[in-house]
Amino acid sequence: MSTPEDEERLSPLAQRWPRASKFLLSGCAATVAELATFPLDLTKTRLQIQGEAALARLGDGARESAPYRGMVCTALGIVQEEGFLKLWQGVTPAIYRHIVYSGGRMVTYEHLREVVFGKSEDKHYPLWKSVIGGMMAGVVGQFLANPTDLVKVQMQMEGKRKLEGKPLRFRGVHHAFAKILAEGGIRGLWAGWVPNIQRAALVNMGDLTTYDTVKHYLVLNTPLEDNIVTHGLSSFCSGLVASILGTPADVIKSRIMNQPRDKQGRGLLYKSSTDCLIQAVQGEGFMSLYKGFLPSWLRMRSVQCDGRR
Repeated sequence: MSTPEDEERLSPLAQRWPRASKFLLSGCAATVAELATFPLDLTKTRLQIQGEAALARLGDGARESAPYRGMVCTALGIVQEEGFLKLWQGVTPAIYRHIVYSGGRMVTYEHLREVVFGKSEDKHYPLWKSVIGGMMAGVVGQFLANPTDLVKVQMQMEGKRKLEGKPLRFRGVHHAFAKILAEGGIRGLWAGWVPNIQRAALVNMGDLTTYDTVKHYLVLNTPLEDNIVTHGLSSFCSGLVASILGTPADVIKSRIMNQPRDKQGRGLLYKSSTDCLIQAVQGEGFMSLYKGFLPSWLRMRSVQCDGRR
Protein backbone atom coordinates (compact mmCIF):
# COMPACT_ATOMS: atom_id res chain seq x y z
CA MET A 1 0.00 0.00 0.00
CA SER A 2 1.42 3.34 -1.08
CA THR A 3 2.00 6.10 1.44
CA PRO A 4 1.10 9.79 0.93
CA GLU A 5 4.81 10.47 0.45
CA ASP A 6 4.98 7.90 -2.35
CA GLU A 7 1.89 9.33 -4.03
CA GLU A 8 3.36 12.83 -3.89
CA ARG A 9 6.66 11.62 -5.34
CA LEU A 10 4.91 9.82 -8.20
CA SER A 11 2.51 12.67 -9.02
CA PRO A 12 3.15 14.76 -12.14
CA LEU A 13 5.62 17.63 -11.89
CA ALA A 14 2.88 20.18 -12.64
CA GLN A 15 0.92 19.06 -9.57
CA ARG A 16 3.94 18.94 -7.24
CA TRP A 17 5.32 22.35 -8.22
CA PRO A 18 2.51 24.24 -9.99
CA ARG A 19 4.17 27.67 -9.88
CA ALA A 20 7.53 26.39 -11.09
CA SER A 21 5.84 24.46 -13.89
CA LYS A 22 3.78 27.49 -14.88
CA PHE A 23 6.89 29.66 -14.94
CA LEU A 24 8.81 27.10 -17.02
CA LEU A 25 6.02 26.74 -19.58
CA SER A 26 5.56 30.51 -19.72
CA GLY A 27 9.29 30.97 -20.28
CA CYS A 28 9.35 28.44 -23.11
CA ALA A 29 6.34 30.05 -24.81
CA ALA A 30 7.86 33.50 -24.41
CA THR A 31 11.15 32.33 -25.94
CA VAL A 32 9.39 30.91 -29.00
CA ALA A 33 7.31 34.08 -29.38
CA GLU A 34 10.47 36.20 -29.00
CA LEU A 35 12.31 34.32 -31.75
CA ALA A 36 9.32 34.48 -34.10
CA THR A 37 8.59 38.19 -33.66
CA PHE A 38 12.05 39.62 -32.94
CA PRO A 39 12.52 41.10 -36.46
CA LEU A 40 9.54 43.35 -35.68
CA ASP A 41 11.23 44.47 -32.47
CA LEU A 42 14.50 45.22 -34.29
CA THR A 43 12.63 47.16 -36.97
CA LYS A 44 10.76 49.09 -34.28
CA THR A 45 13.99 50.12 -32.53
CA ARG A 46 15.65 51.27 -35.75
CA LEU A 47 12.60 53.40 -36.60
CA GLN A 48 12.40 54.88 -33.11
CA ILE A 49 16.00 56.06 -33.11
CA GLN A 50 16.30 57.33 -36.67
CA GLY A 51 16.28 61.09 -37.27
CA GLU A 52 17.18 62.17 -33.74
CA ALA A 53 17.31 65.96 -33.73
CA ALA A 54 19.62 65.87 -30.69
CA LEU A 55 22.38 64.28 -32.81
CA ALA A 56 22.96 67.63 -34.54
CA ARG A 57 24.64 68.89 -31.37
CA LEU A 58 27.41 66.29 -31.74
CA GLY A 59 28.58 67.61 -35.11
CA ASP A 60 29.70 65.78 -38.24
CA GLY A 61 30.84 62.69 -36.36
CA ALA A 62 27.23 61.79 -35.61
CA ARG A 63 25.71 62.26 -39.06
CA GLU A 64 23.04 59.73 -39.87
CA SER A 65 22.76 57.78 -43.08
CA ALA A 66 19.60 58.10 -45.18
CA PRO A 67 16.60 57.45 -42.92
CA TYR A 68 14.48 54.34 -43.28
CA ARG A 69 11.06 54.76 -44.85
CA GLY A 70 8.46 52.67 -43.07
CA MET A 71 8.45 49.22 -41.51
CA VAL A 72 8.77 47.13 -44.69
CA CYS A 73 11.54 49.24 -46.23
CA THR A 74 13.40 49.18 -42.93
CA ALA A 75 13.30 45.39 -42.73
CA LEU A 76 14.28 45.01 -46.39
CA GLY A 77 17.09 47.52 -45.94
CA ILE A 78 18.50 45.54 -43.02
CA VAL A 79 18.44 42.32 -45.07
CA GLN A 80 20.06 43.94 -48.10
CA GLU A 81 22.70 45.98 -46.28
CA GLU A 82 23.52 43.77 -43.29
CA GLY A 83 22.25 40.28 -44.08
CA PHE A 84 19.15 38.23 -43.29
CA LEU A 85 20.38 36.92 -39.93
CA LYS A 86 20.95 40.48 -38.71
CA LEU A 87 17.19 40.69 -38.26
CA TRP A 88 17.88 38.70 -35.07
CA GLN A 89 20.77 40.83 -33.82
CA GLY A 90 20.25 41.30 -30.09
CA VAL A 91 17.90 38.33 -29.67
CA THR A 92 19.99 36.74 -26.89
CA PRO A 93 19.58 39.61 -24.38
CA ALA A 94 15.93 39.81 -25.50
CA ILE A 95 15.43 36.20 -24.37
CA TYR A 96 17.23 36.99 -21.11
CA ARG A 97 14.88 39.93 -20.72
CA HIS A 98 11.79 37.76 -21.21
CA ILE A 99 12.97 35.27 -18.59
CA VAL A 100 13.66 37.97 -15.99
CA TYR A 101 10.59 40.05 -16.82
CA SER A 102 8.17 37.12 -16.94
CA GLY A 103 9.51 35.66 -13.71
CA GLY A 104 9.48 38.94 -11.81
CA ARG A 105 6.06 39.88 -13.12
CA MET A 106 4.49 36.50 -12.38
CA VAL A 107 5.85 36.22 -8.83
CA THR A 108 4.86 39.80 -8.01
CA TYR A 109 1.36 39.49 -9.51
CA GLU A 110 0.55 36.26 -7.67
CA HIS A 111 1.84 37.71 -4.39
CA LEU A 112 -0.32 40.80 -4.83
CA ARG A 113 -3.35 38.73 -5.81
CA GLU A 114 -3.12 36.23 -2.96
CA VAL A 115 -1.56 38.22 -0.11
CA VAL A 116 -2.10 41.96 -0.66
CA PHE A 117 -5.44 42.26 -2.48
CA GLY A 118 -7.13 38.91 -2.02
CA LYS A 119 -10.39 37.84 -3.60
CA SER A 120 -13.80 39.22 -2.69
CA GLU A 121 -16.28 37.27 -0.55
CA ASP A 122 -17.80 35.63 -3.62
CA LYS A 123 -14.32 34.39 -4.66
CA HIS A 124 -14.32 36.83 -7.60
CA TYR A 125 -11.23 38.87 -8.45
CA PRO A 126 -12.40 42.40 -9.44
CA LEU A 127 -11.14 44.07 -12.60
CA TRP A 128 -9.70 47.08 -10.75
CA LYS A 129 -7.54 44.78 -8.61
CA SER A 130 -6.39 42.94 -11.71
CA VAL A 131 -5.45 46.21 -13.42
CA ILE A 132 -3.56 47.65 -10.44
CA GLY A 133 -1.88 44.33 -9.76
CA GLY A 134 -0.91 43.96 -13.40
CA MET A 135 0.54 47.46 -13.53
CA MET A 136 2.55 47.02 -10.36
CA ALA A 137 3.78 43.59 -11.40
CA GLY A 138 4.78 44.94 -14.81
CA VAL A 139 6.73 47.78 -13.19
CA VAL A 140 8.64 45.38 -10.91
CA GLY A 141 9.37 42.93 -13.72
CA GLN A 142 10.51 45.67 -16.07
CA PHE A 143 12.75 47.27 -13.47
CA LEU A 144 14.48 43.94 -12.81
CA ALA A 145 14.90 43.33 -16.56
CA ASN A 146 16.22 46.81 -17.41
CA PRO A 147 19.89 45.74 -17.84
CA THR A 148 18.91 43.13 -20.44
CA ASP A 149 16.70 45.67 -22.23
CA LEU A 150 19.60 48.14 -22.30
CA VAL A 151 21.97 45.61 -23.88
CA LYS A 152 19.29 44.53 -26.35
CA VAL A 153 18.67 48.06 -27.63
CA GLN A 154 22.37 48.83 -27.99
CA MET A 155 23.09 45.55 -29.81
CA GLN A 156 20.16 46.17 -32.16
CA MET A 157 21.86 49.39 -33.28
CA GLU A 158 25.31 47.86 -33.86
CA GLY A 159 24.59 47.03 -37.51
CA LYS A 160 23.62 50.62 -38.21
CA ARG A 161 26.77 51.90 -36.51
CA LYS A 162 28.86 49.67 -38.78
CA LEU A 163 27.15 51.04 -41.89
CA GLU A 164 27.90 54.58 -40.70
CA GLY A 165 31.57 53.76 -40.27
CA LYS A 166 31.48 53.93 -36.48
CA PRO A 167 33.35 51.42 -34.30
CA LEU A 168 31.32 48.60 -32.82
CA ARG A 169 30.76 48.90 -29.10
CA PHE A 170 30.58 45.21 -28.16
CA ARG A 171 31.99 41.83 -29.14
CA GLY A 172 29.01 39.97 -27.74
CA VAL A 173 26.32 39.90 -25.08
CA HIS A 174 28.53 39.22 -22.08
CA HIS A 175 31.10 41.77 -23.22
CA ALA A 176 28.26 44.31 -23.45
CA PHE A 177 27.21 43.70 -19.84
CA ALA A 178 30.83 43.85 -18.65
CA LYS A 179 31.61 47.05 -20.57
CA ILE A 180 28.50 48.91 -19.42
CA LEU A 181 29.18 47.83 -15.84
CA ALA A 182 32.84 48.93 -16.06
CA GLU A 183 32.01 52.35 -17.53
CA GLY A 184 28.85 53.27 -15.65
CA GLY A 185 28.80 50.97 -12.65
CA ILE A 186 25.64 49.29 -11.40
CA ARG A 187 23.73 52.51 -12.06
CA GLY A 188 24.76 52.37 -15.71
CA LEU A 189 22.87 49.11 -16.18
CA TRP A 190 19.66 50.89 -15.24
CA ALA A 191 19.96 53.71 -17.77
CA GLY A 192 16.49 54.48 -19.14
CA TRP A 193 14.66 52.68 -16.34
CA VAL A 194 12.17 55.52 -15.76
CA PRO A 195 10.54 55.51 -19.23
CA ASN A 196 10.94 51.72 -19.26
CA ILE A 197 8.75 51.17 -16.21
CA GLN A 198 6.37 53.91 -17.39
CA ARG A 199 5.91 51.98 -20.61
CA ALA A 200 5.35 48.72 -18.71
CA ALA A 201 2.67 50.31 -16.51
CA LEU A 202 0.88 51.96 -19.44
CA VAL A 203 0.98 48.85 -21.62
CA ASN A 204 -0.35 46.60 -18.87
CA MET A 205 -3.07 49.09 -17.98
CA GLY A 206 -4.21 49.50 -21.58
CA ASP A 207 -3.98 45.79 -22.30
CA LEU A 208 -5.83 44.47 -19.25
CA THR A 209 -8.59 47.08 -19.06
CA THR A 210 -9.35 47.13 -22.79
CA TYR A 211 -9.29 43.35 -23.22
CA ASP A 212 -11.73 42.69 -20.38
CA THR A 213 -13.97 45.65 -21.26
CA VAL A 214 -14.25 44.72 -24.95
CA LYS A 215 -14.71 41.02 -24.19
CA HIS A 216 -17.51 41.65 -21.70
CA TYR A 217 -19.19 44.09 -24.08
CA LEU A 218 -19.09 41.61 -26.98
CA VAL A 219 -20.42 38.72 -24.89
CA LEU A 220 -23.24 40.77 -23.35
CA ASN A 221 -24.29 42.92 -26.32
CA THR A 222 -23.63 40.84 -29.44
CA PRO A 223 -24.45 37.29 -30.58
CA LEU A 224 -20.79 36.35 -30.06
CA GLU A 225 -19.90 33.84 -27.37
CA ASP A 226 -16.71 33.49 -25.33
CA ASN A 227 -14.62 31.88 -28.07
CA ILE A 228 -11.59 32.46 -30.26
CA VAL A 229 -13.37 35.16 -32.29
CA THR A 230 -14.16 37.15 -29.16
CA HIS A 231 -10.60 36.65 -27.95
CA GLY A 232 -9.21 37.83 -31.30
CA LEU A 233 -11.32 41.00 -31.38
CA SER A 234 -10.54 41.79 -27.74
CA SER A 235 -6.82 41.26 -28.33
CA PHE A 236 -6.94 43.47 -31.43
CA CYS A 237 -8.44 46.36 -29.45
CA SER A 238 -6.29 45.86 -26.34
CA GLY A 239 -3.09 45.72 -28.39
CA LEU A 240 -4.04 48.94 -30.19
CA VAL A 241 -4.78 50.82 -26.96
CA ALA A 242 -1.66 49.46 -25.25
CA SER A 243 0.51 50.54 -28.19
CA ILE A 244 -1.03 54.02 -28.28
CA LEU A 245 -0.36 54.46 -24.57
CA GLY A 246 3.07 52.85 -24.46
CA THR A 247 4.84 53.87 -27.68
CA PRO A 248 5.91 57.40 -26.59
CA ALA A 249 7.60 56.03 -23.47
CA ASP A 250 9.14 53.26 -25.59
CA VAL A 251 10.65 55.81 -28.00
CA ILE A 252 12.12 57.82 -25.11
CA LYS A 253 13.47 54.64 -23.52
CA SER A 254 15.18 53.49 -26.72
CA ARG A 255 16.82 56.87 -27.33
CA ILE A 256 18.11 57.22 -23.79
CA MET A 257 19.47 53.68 -23.79
CA ASN A 258 21.21 54.11 -27.14
CA GLN A 259 22.67 57.60 -26.67
CA PRO A 260 26.48 57.99 -26.64
CA ARG A 261 28.04 58.36 -23.22
CA ASP A 262 31.19 59.86 -21.73
CA LYS A 263 33.84 57.91 -19.81
CA GLN A 264 31.78 58.21 -16.64
CA GLY A 265 28.76 56.66 -18.34
CA ARG A 266 26.77 59.90 -18.50
CA GLY A 267 24.56 60.54 -21.53
CA LEU A 268 25.77 63.12 -24.04
CA LEU A 269 22.41 63.82 -25.69
CA TYR A 270 19.79 63.80 -22.94
CA LYS A 271 19.88 64.78 -19.28
CA SER A 272 16.65 62.98 -18.42
CA SER A 273 13.49 61.43 -19.86
CA THR A 274 11.80 64.83 -19.81
CA ASP A 275 14.70 66.40 -21.69
CA CYS A 276 14.51 63.66 -24.31
CA LEU A 277 10.75 64.16 -24.66
CA ILE A 278 11.11 67.94 -25.10
CA GLN A 279 13.93 67.65 -27.65
CA ALA A 280 12.02 65.05 -29.68
CA VAL A 281 8.81 67.11 -29.84
CA GLN A 282 10.58 70.42 -30.51
CA GLY A 283 13.03 69.05 -33.08
CA GLU A 284 10.93 66.42 -34.86
CA GLY A 285 7.31 67.12 -34.00
CA PHE A 286 4.79 65.36 -31.76
CA MET A 287 4.39 62.37 -34.06
CA SER A 288 8.06 61.48 -33.56
CA LEU A 289 6.86 59.94 -30.30
CA TYR A 290 5.04 57.33 -32.38
CA LYS A 291 7.93 56.20 -34.54
CA GLY A 292 7.87 52.41 -34.76
CA PHE A 293 4.19 52.24 -33.79
CA LEU A 294 3.16 49.72 -36.47
CA PRO A 295 5.78 47.01 -35.76
CA SER A 296 5.22 47.55 -32.04
CA TRP A 297 1.48 46.96 -32.40
CA LEU A 298 1.91 43.96 -34.71
CA ARG A 299 4.38 42.38 -32.32
CA MET A 300 2.10 42.96 -29.35
CA ARG A 301 -0.81 41.37 -31.21
CA SER A 302 1.33 38.35 -32.12
CA VAL A 303 2.29 37.80 -28.48
CA GLN A 304 -1.35 38.16 -27.40
CA CYS A 305 -2.48 35.62 -29.97
CA ASP A 306 0.04 33.13 -28.57
CA GLY A 307 -1.55 33.51 -25.15
CA ARG A 308 -2.74 36.16 -22.72
CA ARG A 309 0.12 37.63 -20.70
